[in-house]
Amino acid sequence: MSRVPCVALTSYAAHFDTPAGYLDFARFGPPSRDAVAASARALEESATADHTTVDVLMRAEEAARDTAARLAGTDARHTVLLPNTSTGLFHAALGIREGAVLTPRTDFPANHYPWLRTAHLGRAAPRRLDPAPGAGVTPDLVRTALTDDVVALSVSAVDFRTGFRADLAALREAIGPDRLLIVDAIQAFGVAEMPWDAADVVVAGGQKWLRAGWATGFATLSDRALERLEPVLTGWTGVEDAGLFDGTAHPPAPDARRWSITHLSPVTAAAFASALTLVERHTVAAIEAAIAARIAELAETVQGCGGRVLSPADPARRAGILSFTVPGHEPSLVAKALHAEGVTPTVRADSLRFSPHASTPPEVSDRVAAALSSLRS
Repeated sequence: MSRVPCVALTSYAAHFDTPAGYLDFARFGPPSRDAVAASARALEESATADHTTVDVLMRAEEAARDTAARLAGTDARHTVLLPNTSTGLFHAALGIREGAVLTPRTDFPANHYPWLRTAHLGRAAPRRLDPAPGAGVTPDLVRTALTDDVVALSVSAVDFRTGFRADLAALREAIGPDRLLIVDAIQAFGVAEMPWDAADVVVAGGQKWLRAGWATGFATLSDRALERLEPVLTGWTGVEDAGLFDGTAHPPAPDARRWSITHLSPVTAAAFASALTLVERHTVAAIEAAIAARIAELAETVQGCGGRVLSPADPARRAGILSFTVPGHEPSLVAKALHAEGVTPTVRADSLRFSPHASTPPEVSDRVAAALSSLRS
C-alpha cells in the first residue's frame, strides 16, 4: 500500500485520549481533555454557588455562540445555541406555514420526522427526492423536482451513509433566491469547508465531529429565514425583554434568539465553547486535510483487501466517511474481525462505515488490513 503523506495534526491530536483504532466519529466524537475539563470546572463551580455563580457560568453560552458564528461565517445576531440538531430542524419545519419541502428519502431520520409532523398539522409537507445510489442530492435532481408549490429544500451537507458532499452553492442556485435552503450540517461542520452562507438555516449538533459531547449544538439563520420562518417554538428566553416578568406575552426576539426555548446547561455550553475553540485554533482546512488523508489510505486498504467502497470515488465529492462492504462476508463478521484488531467502525445491516478524524494516526490502516486479511484466511 502506498501510504498517503501524513498530515495528521500532532498538536491537535495531543488534546485527545481516543484510541488509535476508533473510526466512528460520524456516530460519536469522543471529546477532548479540554472539553471534559471545561465541563468539570463548570459543574464544580456550580456546586459552591454564590451570588455571582449563575451569571458567570452563563457566559459560556455567549462564548460558544460567538465561536460557532465565526466558524459558520456569520455573526452572533444570526446564531443561536441549541441542544441538538433535531431541535433546530423542528424549529425550521414548524416555521413554514404551507407548501412542499424537498427532502431526500435517503437522509438520516432527523430530516424526516419534522416534516412528517408538520404535514400532519396541515402545514409544510415533505416531497421525497430519490438520489441515485452513492450520488446524493445533486442540483439536477432538485431541478427536476421543482414545482411552483415548493418552498424549501432540506438536505444534509454530508450524507451519513456514504459521505457524499452536497454542493451547497449549486443547490442554492438550483432552487433560486425565493426558496429556503435548510441544511443539516452535523456530518460536516468543523471538518469540511463549505459555503455555509449559501444556506438560510444551518443546524449542527456538537456530539460528533465537533467532539463537544451530547446536548450541544447551534443554528444559524439568514435574514431571509428570520423574515419568513414563523417562530412557533419561541420560549421565554427567546423574546424581547426576556428578563421582564410582567405577565404579558412578549414579541419574539428580532434575531436568531427567537429559536431559544429556555436556558441551556452552562456546563454543556462550557464544553461546547472549548471544543469550538479547538477547531478554530487548528482551522477547519487543516482538520479536513488530515481526515482526507486517512480516508484515502483506508479506501486503498479496503479495496486492496477485496472490499467494495460505496462512498464516492472522487475525493472532492466525499467528506469524512468511507462506507464499504466485504463481498462474501456479513458486516457483523467483518466488524468482529475489526474489533479483534482494536478498530471501531459503524456497523449497519448491509455495510460498514469508517469515519476517522484529524487525530487518527496512519497506523490504523495497518490494523484494518490485518483484520480484513484475516477474513480471507
